[in-house]
Amino acid sequence: MKQFMILLAALLLLPITASAQYEEDTENGVVSLAGKEGFSIATKKGDFVFKPYLLVQASANVNYYDDEGLDPAYNQDNVHNTGFAIPYAILGFTGKAFDRLTFNLSINAAGSGGNILQQAWFDLKLKESFAIRVGKFKTPFSHAYLTTLGETLMPTLPVSLTSAVILPYSLNAVTPNIGLGFDLGVEVHGLVRDKFGYEVGIFNGTGSSVNTAGKTLSDDWHIPSLLYAGRVTYMPKGIMPSNQGDPRRLHEDKLLFGLSTSLNVESESESTNDFRAGAEFAMLKNRLYLGAELYFMNVGFTKRQKIDKHYNYLGGYVQGGYFLTPKWQLTARYDFFNRNGLDDAGFLNMPAVGFNYFISNFNLKLQAMYQFIGRTGHETQLDRDNDDLGLAMHSGTILLQYTF
Repeated sequence: MKQFMILLAALLLLPITASAQYEEDTENGVVSLAGKEGFSIATKKGDFVFKPYLLVQASANVNYYDDEGLDPAYNQDNVHNTGFAIPYAILGFTGKAFDRLTFNLSINAAGSGGNILQQAWFDLKLKESFAIRVGKFKTPFSHAYLTTLGETLMPTLPVSLTSAVILPYSLNAVTPNIGLGFDLGVEVHGLVRDKFGYEVGIFNGTGSSVNTAGKTLSDDWHIPSLLYAGRVTYMPKGIMPSNQGDPRRLHEDKLLFGLSTSLNVESESESTNDFRAGAEFAMLKNRLYLGAELYFMNVGFTKRQKIDKHYNYLGGYVQGGYFLTPKWQLTARYDFFNRNGLDDAGFLNMPAVGFNYFISNFNLKLQAMYQFIGRTGHETQLDRDNDDLGLAMHSGTILLQYTF
């Protein structure tokens, strides 16, 4: 027993090799482990690695809403959703086995329902250009979502990805947004010549809050009512790290161009068929990070809804960050969203500014941002009032993050 405990302690003190080749072996979508020392279990050959990780975020939030949607008779205040929050409290482990299989599982204690299981997958790489991933993981759509969670430029994602669109029908079950995030499914992916990447997958299309199978066949198209998604990328200077600025990597020179598309058949309680398409760009050049995306969504009702009209939505953002020092990164983003649809004039314009402060010795990251949501180009006051319903005109966030 004593010899077993000594052996176990020795294994726990073995760090994962700090070589770039192991970055994908410790990929988890939450925190970057490449080059970090910590507790791990590994064989001498390195064909088995088991690495735990942790991410905790605590935030202070202030949100000020304009008068639309507020009822003075109930003395409703303009300040809502203000106070402290725990966006994520993730504990997980990742690693590899048999030199071909990588795996990852993480639990988000700050979530509820199906969201508690943040992700759970294994990936079999037959060769660099062909691998199969099965489980719950990020769908291949949007650079903003595919960025490592703890290494995003700002503490909140672009509103154009996360906010539900506005449909001129009172169907409470139909509230699609352009962003997808985590889902259950299977994906084929690979990397060719260290420059060309691809991901093609089939998913439930029910999002991260559902961990069960509950879909059927499409009455309109007679195919499984699932989410079909794909993404291709071109990285002329080698593999793009999945971060938006890292003080440990201030001498990168990388570029990424990407195209993605998806079709969610009978999504939103079998009411609509949602088609999405996106284009993305990202660049890391020493202390500078730049990123931009443009995405489109078409919402078409199923025949059973007896609504023939289709609705189209457009959104996107451009953002950048620059390290003034290895600890201070200034950030800015311009986000826009045609939330009312392309058939109606007017859109939301949403500038944001902030900064990041890194305390690398303690794996701490402090983020702060301010965002303003404005409205422009609307033909009627009603369109203008509806476009930002439920969205804060002024919002401020301070987030402190610890990773292990």
